[in-house]
Amino acid sequence: MFDLGIVNTQVKRPDPAAVEALSHFAVPTVHEAMGRVGLMRPYIRPIYKGARLCGPAVTVLLQPGDNWMLHVAAEQIKPGDVVVAGCTTESEDGFFGELLATSMRAQGAKGLVIDGGCRDIDELEEMDFPVFSRAINSKGTIKATLGSVNVPVVVANALIHPGDVVVADVNGVVVVPLDRVADVAEASQKREDFEATKREKFQNGVLGLDLYEMRPGLEAKGLRYI
Repeated sequence: MFDLGIVNTQVKRPDPAAVEALSHFAVPTVHEAMGRVGLMRPYIRPIYKGARLCGPAVTVLLQPGDNWMLHVAAEQIKPGDVVVAGCTTESEDGFFGELLATSMRAQGAKGLVIDGGCRDIDELEEMDFPVFSRAINSKGTIKATLGSVNVPVVVANALIHPGDVVVADVNGVVVVPLDRVADVAEASQKREDFEATKREKFQNGVLGLDLYEMRPGLEAKGLRYI
């Protein structure tokens, strides 16, 4: 059951300092630090090289082939927000382009994640307006059917609530719940520090077989060297 025709204007957002701390980490680090949860499906891809973003979500529920609610969502953006849009059913139409990006940027949006299509790719790259989308598609949309703004939505199999933080880069997109942002940022830093020590050992020639003490397990499974 979808909640249609609703715009929630009061959204709790995380501490900006915690969002800033989280923004320094890549999606795989955040995903692992959070317990290997929160990833969107890997078909959501950046529309240009180097696109990345991190910010609280303004969520949008779209209807197929209709981008009306993206215009409604623009009014709810606060500086630093990321618009995150799902659809009531699969649709790869070109919901979003340069004009909507111009409007959203004027309100302070950092970018968009959409389980749908996007167009005007050259213009969006020139603007450096990061978009992570299901498809690139020139097919236009209409404005005729209500969806909702700032309600829980499922985007590429990930549940996201208004105010949750979305982190996106070339590796994919991960959703961090509002109440976990600071903790996940701290855990991500600890993970990076730990990986730095392992990286140094690998650079010095230590094998993963020995660093991770894999040999006894492999032997127990019957691995033989001949």
